[in-house]
Amino acid sequence: MNLLTDSLISALHLVVSLDADMVSIVFVSLKVSSTSTLVASLIGIPLGFFIAFKSFPGKPLVLTILNTLLALPTVVIGLFVYSFIARRGIFGSLGLLYTQKAIIIGQTLLVLPIVATFTIAAISRIDTRYRKTAMTLGANQIQTAVVLFWEARFGIIAAVIAAFGRVIAEVGISMMLGGNAKGFTRTITTAMALEFDKGEFTLAVALGIILLMVSFGINLLFHSLQGRSRI
Repeated sequence: MNLLTDSLISALHLVVSLDADMVSIVFVSLKVSSTSTLVASLIGIPLGFFIAFKSFPGKPLVLTILNTLLALPTVVIGLFVYSFIARRGIFGSLGLLYTQKAIIIGQTLLVLPIVATFTIAAISRIDTRYRKTAMTLGANQIQTAVVLFWEARFGIIAAVIAAFGRVIAEVGISMMLGGNAKGFTRTITTAMALEFDKGEFTLAVALGIILLMVSFGINLLFHSLQGRSRI
């Protein structure tokens, strides 16, 4: 059998047997990715609502900046955050470098523009009559925002899913800010890169399978919820 077949069979054995090292790596990756997605959502969704609702000077510039940040390379964010939390940086005394907190900070900055931009797009697609009707019936701004949130919920959920998919698959920030420490900051992608460099493909393939399973499961759940709402 060739290398691919051997690696795939051995990788499936690792996945089925729930290898301890593999489970530890997956746990760390899910933890930091979920946390950064949650923080980015708590900031990005209200920010998206504000930008979509309000008219203010420089709004086109803000939208342009957000759209530009969608394509920002992870290594640029990693370098930016590193310059602040390194020992000689402004926040160096906090000891954040090479910790899970550092990865979360970097990943949050990475996906914040995604959540905000997708939220703006979801809100902008809603018929303006919803907002006018709610305000005519005496709804205040918060109540109106709740109505629009419900109408745009699938677009906003899609934004959160896209953000999670972006952070769980990134490698630059995790490597630069986390240091790839075993059992502590080693994520799925950094472990795959390390195993590839070592010429050991079994664990890398197993982690790749799990990464695909996680992405497939989340998207399957989203489409399931979307389908139920139409029944």
